[in-house]
Amino acid sequence: MTARSHWNGIRMRSVQAAADPDDAPRAVTLPVDWDDEAASALVRLARGQGPIRLATEAARWIDELAQGPHLAQARSLSCLLMLRQAAPTESLWTGEHDRRPGFVVNLCGFVQAGTGFLAEDFVAALRLLCLMLRDVAQRRAPLRNGELPFPPVPAPQPARARKGRAPAEDDPMPVPAVAGDLLLTNLDACLAALGLDYDSDAARDVACSLASLATLVAHEGSGADALLLPPARCAVPGLAETARAVWREAAVEIATPLPRICTGFSTPGPIDALLGAESCGLAPIFSPLRPDGRLAASTLARLAWRGLTPEAAFAAALAGEAVLTLPDIQAHQAMHRALTGFVDQMPARPDPAALPLRRRLALERGVRRHLPARHGGFTQKASVGGHRLFLRTGEYEDGTLGEIALTPARESAVARGLMDALGQAVSIGLQYGAPLDDYVAAFAYTRFGPAGTVEGDPVAAYATSLLDYAFRALSDAYLGNRLPDAPHQDPVADAPSPMLPLDLPAAPGETPPRRAGRLRLVG
Repeated sequence: MTARSHWNGIRMRSVQAAADPDDAPRAVTLPVDWDDEAASALVRLARGQGPIRLATEAARWIDELAQGPHLAQARSLSCLLMLRQAAPTESLWTGEHDRRPGFVVNLCGFVQAGTGFLAEDFVAALRLLCLMLRDVAQRRAPLRNGELPFPPVPAPQPARARKGRAPAEDDPMPVPAVAGDLLLTNLDACLAALGLDYDSDAARDVACSLASLATLVAHEGSGADALLLPPARCAVPGLAETARAVWREAAVEIATPLPRICTGFSTPGPIDALLGAESCGLAPIFSPLRPDGRLAASTLARLAWRGLTPEAAFAAALAGEAVLTLPDIQAHQAMHRALTGFVDQMPARPDPAALPLRRRLALERGVRRHLPARHGGFTQKASVGGHRLFLRTGEYEDGTLGEIALTPARESAVARGLMDALGQAVSIGLQYGAPLDDYVAAFAYTRFGPAGTVEGDPVAAYATSLLDYAFRALSDAYLGNRLPDAPHQDPVADAPSPMLPLDLPAAPGETPPRRAGRLRLVG
């Protein structure tokens, strides 16, 4: 493997690690400055039972990507992994061809002390990764069984054209519309290295600038109409200028559109541990300590920006001063709302049940949390089996659900009153801290009329009742869980039909008379 030679001259160490405490440990060789969590992640990614060398494992996917005209890019890919700036997703690392490939980009790896964020290096790395993803998508198109399209039926050709080149069976398969994923991670550690608190307007502006920069690079060549505008302000010097320059380059539309690269944020997995990410994706770092009890790198960075040593910070904390303010679930939700729209795929909304201990105890003691007089939410108009329904929601400042209203348009006064009473009852329960999951489990897939095809909302195509549609829509909007449609069922066909004349039970030993026909009541 040619990529193994790129690791020459790097100091290595060997450690015994296992992916699970019950498994037998394996010898792992990795760079000296990589922690033991990276060794455990490497065990999860490597196959077999023998010793593991990072250079050998990385050479498998690097040599597969850097082929043909891209042979010179093997050193660049190795450097990105050495610096813990980027690594392939688990599907690309293990060579699973039926899953969409991707790369995880460590934002903190592009922050240099005394210089700030290396925007030009970040853009160059993203362009290299997009080039590799598009190339591997084209070469792996025949192997992606999970997304293998049906070949188009060739149109009949004239006799003269048939004498020429006919469509061959070995023609290359069409390249998938989405070539791969570009996932960002370790956002909070990046903000800490830049001297920014996670729960601040400046941090949210920087996060939006980084996300938009990655999306612009991934969508290059799609034209100005398909590109989003980068944020106008940014606290990091030079980042806004780089984003505008990338936008001008990406706005040039090319004749042949490139396969799309989807941007987003990573989910928990071994790749984040391999890159040394303190927090996954856009989530904040809720603890100032590492798992081994030492101060985290983000904590040391924030103390250094405040001009404090760990000893001075400890003395100030003993004196009762608030040295560092840790982010909470509200800060996580505010960051989630700020980044929505700057990437193609957002992770699930932060769990509103993970409230601070004081508020959680207050809710458990029966304290009602009223909605503010002016609050956000949405109104959704849809129809179920031709019966229109208006679903209205009310949200708290943190984006959690606190009120619903169900208003059928053309139902009887009794039906409207019952739906309104049910909405008020659910709203009171939510304001007292009842979890939305329980309401969804109770009312989703309930069966009663009206039921049928759903129009006006792509969340569902078929609903078994108005409540089934409403609570599945709430599950998709506030829990990030889109529930599938229930099997179609005709209640009239399954219900027993009354028969006339009545079939009375026969006396013992008597054969019931045979009837030539039966009458059926038709409504």
